[in-house]
Amino acid sequence: MDSCRWDEAPGAALAAVRGVLTDIDDTLTRDGAIEPAALAALQALADAGLPCIAITGRPAGWSEPFAMAWPVAAIVAENGAVMLRRDGAQLHHDFTQDAATRAANAQRLAACAAEVLARVSGATLARDSAGRLTDIAVDHSEFAHLDEAQIAQVVAVMQAHGLTATVSSIHVNGWIGAHSKWTAAAWAVQTALGRVFDPAEWLYVGDSTNDQTMFQQMPLSVGVANIARFWPQLQHRPRWVTRGERGQGFAEVVTRLLQARPRN
Repeated sequence: MDSCRWDEAPGAALAAVRGVLTDIDDTLTRDGAIEPAALAALQALADAGLPCIAITGRPAGWSEPFAMAWPVAAIVAENGAVMLRRDGAQLHHDFTQDAATRAANAQRLAACAAEVLARVSGATLARDSAGRLTDIAVDHSEFAHLDEAQIAQVVAVMQAHGLTATVSSIHVNGWIGAHSKWTAAAWAVQTALGRVFDPAEWLYVGDSTNDQTMFQQMPLSVGVANIARFWPQLQHRPRWVTRGERGQGFAEVVTRLLQARPRN
């Protein structure tokens, strides 16, 4: 690996951090459930006054209970298309596309999904597809298995239909539009927190190839240790890598970050 260990991150850079952006699957979770260490770390961030915004390829429907239960400022689902924000007992949904655009795109997405299933042997839609409002997802490592060649086929079909396609640790996601995890960061910070997004004030944590835009754009980025699985495919890599995997790695990030905060 050409990234540094997370425990080598300079305290001066970390002391300027005002918030955390994070992936969810295999960054906070293991087998689809948040790890206790990661949930405790989210609470520690909230207690310290450092907001956390999660940005995921998971669908809005899947994300709703977590947006209500976890101590986060917001969850942006479907790779930047839908934002879920808690307001007391209510949950707000914000979209990057209007209803007419989403309806038109749904027809194109359905046609693409049908072609993927017809052309790629073994391809199945993700089990969370019923909760998806703006994209499609093909399972490659959650409940099904596709090898690298099959994953590449899925990506090629999606791209032929004009979709943006990315590969997470569990799914191949495809959508129509210019939104991404990077655009989601600026949108969510402005909308949920009411302040301009300054990348130098935020730290990003991720685990796979669909986090590359964030690794490329964010001055402070961390990969949890299980990113080693995708290391050969990464064109843009995180600046640091934790010793721990998944939620344990995220907790490691938060512990070091809070230790670096200036004392009042």
